[in-house]
Amino acid sequence: MFRPCIDLRGGKVVQIVGGSLSDSGAGVRTHFEAAQPPRWFAELYRRDDVRGGHVIALGPGNDDAARDALAAWPGGLQFGGGVHIDNATGWLDAGASHVIVTSWVFREGSVDWDRLARLSHRVGPGRLVLDLSCRVRDDRYWVVTDRWQNFTELELGPDAFARMAPLCAEFLVHAVDVEGLCSGIDPRLVRHLAEWCPLPVTYAGGARSLRDLASVQEIGRGRVDLTIGSALDIFGGSGVAYADCVAFNRMQPSHRPAPGSG
Repeated sequence: MFRPCIDLRGGKVVQIVGGSLSDSGAGVRTHFEAAQPPRWFAELYRRDDVRGGHVIALGPGNDDAARDALAAWPGGLQFGGGVHIDNATGWLDAGASHVIVTSWVFREGSVDWDRLARLSHRVGPGRLVLDLSCRVRDDRYWVVTDRWQNFTELELGPDAFARMAPLCAEFLVHAVDVEGLCSGIDPRLVRHLAEWCPLPVTYAGGARSLRDLASVQEIGRGRVDLTIGSALDIFGGSGVAYADCVAFNRMQPSHRPAPGSG
């Protein structure tokens, strides 16, 4: 299934090369900046009932824009970007269906399981999405944090997903090495996610055509959803028509196979 996104930088809807993010903001490579406000995209997704998308704040200066987008479709979009235990419920109150968290549950490169448990208890596991976006090192996938710049000690695999699954509702995984490049998906990672994840998972990174959406559906055995960004025509891309993604979703069976079946 296709899941939409609203990526925010400086209050504007953008598409960037994920690996170019940094704490200073210098050197960020931006493909696209929308003329329309974030609310316009939220209203579009609401009109077409494209659920499970995420609003991501890429750095400071995005709170007002994010709240405006969430208010346009209460309960229809997830929110991520700087989420921690003190502000998570505020974003849910602002209209987010779920909050997405990554960096806050890591400390000095390791998962802080106490922090994660407390956050899960605060918002409820049914409203928490864990972002385990990753980069490749030594041919393995390692979670990266802090705007995807710092490698952690957490390697993606069945054990990591199994331990985290009771504490959340879904996983979000960006393939950072191909994020924003429109160079094609990472099929090996998609295949692993279908094998490893006991919960719904959304993959993002590299999608450039409707064929990629069909490939994720096939390789992921219907257990992995796909976010498409830079290639979409609504984000200035030429590879994928948003209308075709909506049509693709409407053709899919609503049933998602149970993890481990098939």
